[in-house]
Amino acid sequence: MQGRRRNNRAPRSGDQGAHWISYSDMMASLLLVFVLAVVYSVYQYYSMLEIKTQQLNEQQAELDRATITLVQREEELEAANVTLMGKQEELAAIQIQLDQQENDLHAAQDALKTKEEEQALLQLQLATQADALAAMQSVLEAQRAEMLTYQQRIDDMIGVRSQIIQALSKALTAANLGASVDAGTGDIVLESTVFFDSNSSTIKDEGRDLLSRFLPVYLGVLMQPEYADYVGEIIIEGHTDTAGSYLTNLRLSQNRALSVAEYCLQLPSLSRSQVQQLQNLLTAKGRSFSNPVYNADGTVDMDASRRVEFKFRLKDAEMIVEMNRILSQMEAQENP
Repeated sequence: MQGRRRNNRAPRSGDQGAHWISYSDMMASLLLVFVLAVVYSVYQYYSMLEIKTQQLNEQQAELDRATITLVQREEELEAANVTLMGKQEELAAIQIQLDQQENDLHAAQDALKTKEEEQALLQLQLATQADALAAMQSVLEAQRAEMLTYQQRIDDMIGVRSQIIQALSKALTAANLGASVDAGTGDIVLESTVFFDSNSSTIKDEGRDLLSRFLPVYLGVLMQPEYADYVGEIIIEGHTDTAGSYLTNLRLSQNRALSVAEYCLQLPSLSRSQVQQLQNLLTAKGRSFSNPVYNADGTVDMDASRRVEFKFRLKDAEMIVEMNRILSQMEAQENP
């Protein structure tokens, strides 16, 4: 029975083994297919990966080239920007120059306009000056004709002054009077020490004696008929030295000149007509120390500065001086 049992079991085991072999073969086949599929898939994956990698590499290469190109473009653009900025700066500088030139042109136009206006004004002034010059020329011609008349009168008066000076010198010398006569002006200087004590305006006796002898001779010349009509003023001037203040010496010189004038008008040797003429002509002036006499070394001669001067002035003398000045100017204009 056991044998039978083993025989009964044996066929079952053989069927079951065959069954498992078929199943294992099938599983092996499936596994092989799966492996092949996986291998194929891996192969396909790696093939695709290689293709994609190659494509990526190509794209990266293209991207690198594009990047390089872009960098180059950026560098070119930056260089272009630098060039553009330089051009803009040059353009700005040119614009500044153009503006300056335009301003200079406007200034030149304004200056030209101003010059034209000045020239027009100058021409107008020249025309006005020409008219004024013509009118002045007419006036000068009239003045010249008038001056010729006065010139003759001046010559006559100059001759009269010279004649009076010569006559005074001769008369004083003949009367043995030591008074000095200025050859140019006819002024006569009498030493104040003869007339006054120091700081005094009272005439001393010797001064009275000198005036009594001097004045008739002096008036005798000036009152001669040929000279009397020309004499316009007789001036007695008192002068002092430089000691003391100006005002003190001014009073002293004025009082001394007045004392001499009073004594001259009271001289008994003068006729009534001479006194009347003297009153019409006589003037007393004090000059203080405004015109001192100097020594050769430049110091003040105190004694000589204390003096009394007799002066005469011809009629119209100031007018004659002015006429001489006008004549000199006219001669200078005619002979530049």
